[in-house]
Amino acid sequence: MFKFMNHLKITVTILLVFATIFTVAFADTSPGTQYVTFGHDLTKDQRDQILKDFNVSNINNTHVVEVTNQEEHKYLGDSLPANVIGSKAISSSLITFKAKGSGLSVTTHNITWVTDDMFKNALITAGVEDADIEVSAPYPVSGTAALTGIIKAFEDATGKPISDDIKKIANEEMVTTGQIGDKIGDKEKAVELLKRLKEEMSKQTGKLSDAELKSLIQNTANSLGITLTQDEISSLVSLLRKLQNANINWDKVKSGLDNLTTSFKDFVNKNPESKSIIKVILQFFQNIINKLLSML
Repeated sequence: MFKFMNHLKITVTILLVFATIFTVAFADTSPGTQYVTFGHDLTKDQRDQILKDFNVSNINNTHVVEVTNQEEHKYLGDSLPANVIGSKAISSSLITFKAKGSGLSVTTHNITWVTDDMFKNALITAGVEDADIEVSAPYPVSGTAALTGIIKAFEDATGKPISDDIKKIANEEMVTTGQIGDKIGDKEKAVELLKRLKEEMSKQTGKLSDAELKSLIQNTANSLGITLTQDEISSLVSLLRKLQNANINWDKVKSGLDNLTTSFKDFVNKNPESKSIIKVILQFFQNIINKLLSML
């Protein structure tokens, strides 16, 4: 009996230790928990200004994560030249976790290149979910450092590491979206293109060939009225191939995309006539022809 009681005490102690570990590991993701990510090269005054922008009055109640320029180069180096990435990490973010199923929201200030929807789309690829995110900087910057910081904070909060491959893919997606958006003059339409491509990828039960990926890209681009160069198509084929080969939870990605209404899609929904401008034009000419024929 004595031995049994000792074994019981040891078992209970072990269970309590594990319970404590799991409580600590997952407590930080409770709704309302906040993380601030700072670009490492911000000055003290700039950090104070960022906190003021985020309306964070007591940093001691907030988890803090730093992002270095070296980390930017690590995850963006395959997508952008070193001189474009630069030598300083400046852009910062505030992440406020929400209840499961709430989705993502992103707002930006002083971010000149990465749009709200570009952040959301890339974060969904990385598996980040259920949070309100503010991205800011003390002066206008591209915003590329913020994505790494947000992913880093999500890892810290959940205790679930995200592979470097997926981090690089999310960053490459953000860059590819921005570059296509710059070329066509509409970043939100470029976001919608990547969103639809990923939606199609989530439906696939097997891996698509390069020819099938090209066909998917061209058909999706055509449906949005986007004309892509061969280099852009090749770049997207490469990105989709990496998405196929990565260990991505497509059910989670699809769920995130289902909750993502891009600015472009929102505009189309509010302006149904924009869905088929070509039909409108053709109808205009058809009416003229019909009128001329009626006069004969």
